[in-house]
This record gives sequence, C-alpha cells and structure tokens, in this order.
Amino acid sequence: MKSAPIALAALLLSVATPVVAATTTPAFPAGDWRTPDAENILVIDTSRGRVIAELAPWAAPGHVERVRGLARQGFYDGLTFFRVIDDFMAQTGDPKNDGTGGNDALPDLKAEFLFRRGRELRFTSVGRLAPDEKVMSATEVGFINGFAVRGSPEMMMMASADGKVVSWPLFCAGVLGMARAAPPDSANSQFYLMRQTYPLLDANYTAFGRVLSGLEAVRAIKTGEPVTPPRDTMLKVRVLADIPAGERPKVQVLDTASPSFKSLLETARAGGAGPQTACDIAVPVKIG
Repeated sequence: MKSAPIALAALLLSVATPVVAATTTPAFPAGDWRTPDAENILVIDTSRGRVIAELAPWAAPGHVERVRGLARQGFYDGLTFFRVIDDFMAQTGDPKNDGTGGNDALPDLKAEFLFRRGRELRFTSVGRLAPDEKVMSATEVGFINGFAVRGSPEMMMMASADGKVVSWPLFCAGVLGMARAAPPDSANSQFYLMRQTYPLLDANYTAFGRVLSGLEAVRAIKTGEPVTPPRDTMLKVRVLADIPAGERPKVQVLDTASPSFKSLLETARAGGAGPQTACDIAVPVKIG
C-alpha cells in the first residue's frame, strides 16, 4: 500500500516573501540564462492551469526516469489530486485516486533522499547552517541549476574517495517529491507538488523536480484529506521533448552559477533584506 507524505501538520511552515523577485528583467545578459534539456522538463496541464517543472536527474536519476517514463505512457493523464493540504502539498499519481495504488507493472524505487555532489555540478553557496543531525558535515546551503540544495562544503571533496560530498535538495515551495509508504524504498508512481516550504521532508523523501511556472495553479488546487468530489485533475502530463516544436513552450532559467544571479544575491544582502532560508530566494524564469 502506498501512502502520502508524513502529515507533520503541527510544524507546517509558510513561505516568506522572496527577496529576489521571480519576474525577469532585460538587464540579464543572454549568456547568463540557461535552456534546460527538453528531456528534463515536465509539462503538467491541470484543471487549474499549466504547471511547468524541471526535473533533477543529477539528484534523483531513478525517480526522474520513472516519472518521465510514466508520463510518456500516458499513465498520469486524468489522475486526480486526491490529498491536498493547504500549507503543505498536493498529492497525485495514483491510478486508484485514493493513495493506495501505484503502477503494478513496475517495482518500487530505491530511495534517493541524498546524492553525491561533485565539482561538475556548479554549486553557488548562499550561506552556512548549523550541523545537521543526519550528516553533521552538511553545513552549506546554495543552488544547483536553480534548486536550493544543502550539503557538505566543497573543500571536503579533497578528502573523499570519490571526490564528492553528500547533498540533498530542499523541500521548498514548488518542489516535486515522491510519495512513499513507511519503508524508504517504497515510492512507485505517486508524487506531490509542494504548496509551501516544508523542511521536515528534507533528506527524508526524494525530491526530483521543481516548478518553474504555475505555482499559483498548484496553490489553487482544491484541498481535502481526502479531497471531496469534484476533484482537480492532471488532464495531460508530457515531457517537453515530446511536444511538437510549434506548440512547445520555450523555457529559460537564470543560471544560478552566473554572475547575474550572484549579483542578485549581493544586491539583496546589501539592501538589508537577506533571505530567511534559501527557499526564500526565487530564481528568475522566462517562459515563452
């Protein structure tokens, strides 16, 4: 039986107003934008509007492959958001639409709560944190490809056997996470879209993507535990690469390793409006 993410309702956290605006500006040089691989963009057309999300195969390759594959099969088309908590998440991806189902033809997935970060993943540090109880060395927080990430400092790569350090994406608002039952290796097809930041999921569930556009649609999904009919629905879920070129939205994200992004951070700090957490920093996106 599959289940929803842990309902840690007593410790729900709301999102502060981002200190870096999500709106774009022509001041950013063309070279500071990146165009994500169309294989790693998920287009989710819902009854509340379109959601465009970027997948993170560098953090959770098994989960990205699973969701991408199911999307290509049409598995997710027509499935409902059956469990939605206002200050938490919107859960979907169950063919039974009740939280107990999955894809019976595919095995459950190995957990990918953590990943090994090497120098090839350009990491932009935004601050230091107190030691984490799971990984005491994970005292640095920053960004990889627009994702807020926590992990061990880069200098520790020199002392590791594989030249990498342990890291994990943060469960900020807009992150896509995989639902599972109590055993860590029990995710299958169900996933959820974070409506708000929820740090207690960090390193306890697999984060495999994040919303680039359409968070307002996610937050408009009808709530309930379970949601009473009529429910909101994923009308169609597609990989961007599979959409005909003439219909395909053009997606660009400000490179979080670029001088422009680093300048945004410095401007925010100089203005005395420093972020409470990395999740309060919105990365500019252009959808055309």
